[in-house]
Amino acid sequence: MFNSINQHILRCSDLTPEDLGVFDDLLVYKEVPKKTILLHEAEICNFEAYIVKGCIRTYYIDDKGMEVTLQFAIEDWWVSDISSFHDHKPSNMFIETLEDCQLLMLNPQTKELALTRVPKLERVFRLMVQRNLSVLQQRLFKTIATSGEDKYLDFIKRYPSIPQRVAQHYIASYLGISPEFLSKIRTRLSKK
Repeated sequence: MFNSINQHILRCSDLTPEDLGVFDDLLVYKEVPKKTILLHEAEICNFEAYIVKGCIRTYYIDDKGMEVTLQFAIEDWWVSDISSFHDHKPSNMFIETLEDCQLLMLNPQTKELALTRVPKLERVFRLMVQRNLSVLQQRLFKTIATSGEDKYLDFIKRYPSIPQRVAQHYIASYLGISPEFLSKIRTRLSKK
């Protein structure tokens, strides 16, 4: 159960088997069925979850009542509302499972304990935050500066397994285009 997260951690730092054991002991394993809302808007996010198996999306509801997908997360990724988790303030988003999921979870207390007991984990979590920020900056640039077709091509290049796992209207929402426009893009690309 801990093999994938331990490999994930070891890519960022040279923890000892003892360090990994301390970390693993603080994680809570949870199986969550498809279509479960892990976090509702206005709740305080009390978890950071590593995805062992499954697919999750984060989204918010805009002023027109439409769901806007912010992120997809699959195996070997983490999901949370970092701002809500660290600042203990109400979230602006929802986190929902799109598939049955197996998660390894930390709450604020167990994360702090992990960082205290295994100081090298500070580096691991710092690198994860840096990577997440980099991905968000690239996404912001793509959203502003590229066409719908280029956004879709970049999305399938970066995340080749996700289009087979999630509904097309979620992908359209993530790309900031209508499902109909995404369908036209896909039809046009299939003819090339």
